[in-house]
Amino acid sequence: MRGRTPGLGVRVTDDGIEAAVLASHASAVDLCLLDPGPPGPDGAPTWSERRVPMGGPHLGVFRAQVAGVRPGQRYGFRAHGAWDPAGGLRYNPAKLLVDPYARGLAGSLELRPEVYGQVVDDALHGDPYGPADPRDSAAHVPHSVVVDTRARSLVPDPAANRPRTPWSRTVVYEAHVRGLTQRMPDLPPALRGTYAGLAHPATIQHLRTLGVTTLELLPVQAFASEPHLLPHGLTNYWGYNTLGFFAPHTDYATREAQAQGPAAVLAEVKAAVHALHAAGIEVLLDVVYNHTCEGGIGGPQVSWRGLDPSVYYAHDGGYPATLADFTGTGNSLDYRRTPVIAMALDSLRYWADEVGVDGFRFDLAVTLGRGPSGFDPHHPFLVALTTDPSLRDLKLVAEPWDVGPGGWQTGHFPPPMAEWNDKFRNAVRSFWLADPARAAHGLPGHRVRELATRLAGSVDLFGHTDPPLMRGPLASVNYVTAHDGFTLADLVAYDHKHNSANGEDNRDGTDDNRSWNHGIEGPLRADSIGAPILPLRRRSIRNLFAMLLLSAGTPMITAGDEMGRTQHGNNNAYCQDNETSWVSWDLSPWRADLLATVTHLLRLRREHPALRSERFFTGAPVRPGGRPDLAWYDSQGALFDHDRWHDQELRTLQMVRSLPAERAEGADERTPGERRPPAPDDDTVMIVVNGALDQVEVALAADRPTVWELAWDSTWESPRELRAAAISSALHTASGARTVLEPLSARVYIAR
Repeated sequence: MRGRTPGLGVRVTDDGIEAAVLASHASAVDLCLLDPGPPGPDGAPTWSERRVPMGGPHLGVFRAQVAGVRPGQRYGFRAHGAWDPAGGLRYNPAKLLVDPYARGLAGSLELRPEVYGQVVDDALHGDPYGPADPRDSAAHVPHSVVVDTRARSLVPDPAANRPRTPWSRTVVYEAHVRGLTQRMPDLPPALRGTYAGLAHPATIQHLRTLGVTTLELLPVQAFASEPHLLPHGLTNYWGYNTLGFFAPHTDYATREAQAQGPAAVLAEVKAAVHALHAAGIEVLLDVVYNHTCEGGIGGPQVSWRGLDPSVYYAHDGGYPATLADFTGTGNSLDYRRTPVIAMALDSLRYWADEVGVDGFRFDLAVTLGRGPSGFDPHHPFLVALTTDPSLRDLKLVAEPWDVGPGGWQTGHFPPPMAEWNDKFRNAVRSFWLADPARAAHGLPGHRVRELATRLAGSVDLFGHTDPPLMRGPLASVNYVTAHDGFTLADLVAYDHKHNSANGEDNRDGTDDNRSWNHGIEGPLRADSIGAPILPLRRRSIRNLFAMLLLSAGTPMITAGDEMGRTQHGNNNAYCQDNETSWVSWDLSPWRADLLATVTHLLRLRREHPALRSERFFTGAPVRPGGRPDLAWYDSQGALFDHDRWHDQELRTLQMVRSLPAERAEGADERTPGERRPPAPDDDTVMIVVNGALDQVEVALAADRPTVWELAWDSTWESPRELRAAAISSALHTASGARTVLEPLSARVYIAR
């Protein structure tokens, strides 16, 4: 072992393997090589085990070299040492432990007493500080599998054809591997709900036609379900319960790949990423480096807890030892510890360099930046993340909060990271849903000022840099819905969550939905007595989509929202691996119209640079003689002044954004001596918003003579009505002319 020092995990060599594992408080560690044995009395598989004592520890790491071991070999670790739960040490060699660096896993975690380090009863309850459990866990835990990452399969390198879409053209589509394609009729049944299904031409065609550039996948790193779900016959569907930071989740692979083993599963993932890249679609992974599947202090002993619990997990410093919980899951990985930072970075580099993904969305990212004094934007992990050669040029997105002290940190992550903007979500929902619901009962709502700030890119959150305004509005990942919460269709149909199917008596999930059922709770049929409110619900969905797709910032669509997906009022469907969560591809007429509307709005965004600003607006012209890059007008066409922004009765505004138009493609390809074509005119777009319950007459903004061309109206059920407006000559309106906006509606005009 002299000379170079290989990293942690198991690596294939010319004559066998090298293995290394961190267990700095252990007295000894065995590398356990597992081979199939004869079936047990009940027909269950059994395993023969060869234990290889590992050398060490050296700097807390145990190492071994074993000749003759080949890819596909199952293995695990057994760690020996003190059983002192009150002191934070839980060494129990009866428990086979998953390699934290395993590139592949076989089998699943069976939550039964044998997989707990301490003695528990059949209901998995026991004293977490009680005696060690002597039963062997090998038959009930996943086995790590040797995968040769040196081997280059027939799958092309997915990192070689990254689209590298600029942030200014990025449209994120958040989806679940299984949920996106499980019900897609154009896919062969064998591919539905799989990695391969993501790369099928039917899936790609939908994403490309819609106008999506970036597919963000809910966790695909190996994960397990929580014990409390078992009595209800439920499983963890979302995947925010990590079992392995390097291994793909096996259940999302095709049955053929699963039968061939972890190397084939990895190859299917890489092939999917490569195919999406070939279609111009980036792939981001939602990653969970803030906690693991081992739960709270009394949880199962599967990997980290049995190897080095006082290093991997944050503790509260008390006695008996108790875990610090910044995540709401029972445990938090300790980013004050160098090995934890190293594990996360090693994992990220692996997915970037080997699998070829284009970036990451970091779940509960504040935990990853917690130092001795709380969150630190200059935390070593964040510095490494934004400077590492394998990672710094990828798309890095933070969920900028956790549940610990000082846990809300939106706007405080370092560039070039982007962040989910929860204030955008709240402002848009409040203006279009919660406020009208209150107004219908004579109650006041929010001022238009908050909505305007979000439409303009949230400079109040993302402008505080050194130098100021460096990050720009694209650092704000704007969203109205995400996997967590109501779908867009449910936002307009439910005032209250309906989570009884989750088995927690409707206690789970947020109560701060800012939704509006428009007068009747739940679904309505077209022939029901409540049918007259259905058009109002559909208009509200279109209003929400308009704010999302036309605001400054980076938009994120939740899969299925573009087709009116419903979860029947469940706003926390993390355990619903069924039709509640799966995207429906059954396009009724109104859903087809909605899909056409979203596609049209994304086309407007794509065609108009004024809707994709890379810099914060200043209110000044971007070139001499040009329009201001941003101006606000009231319903009478007058510029907003300070007092108007504080008028609680004001619910109507006009937002005019102007940027230099982009030169047509190929405009700079000139023959020698050819004159450069003149610079294009400014691209100017006006968004007119009426958030009142009544019609409002609006005088179109008139800072200079302009012909405004109507590009979209949220009262339209479909963009087809654009043609009808053109035929009736209602498409073009002069500046200063008066027009009537319907209640709770929005329009988009283009300056011609």
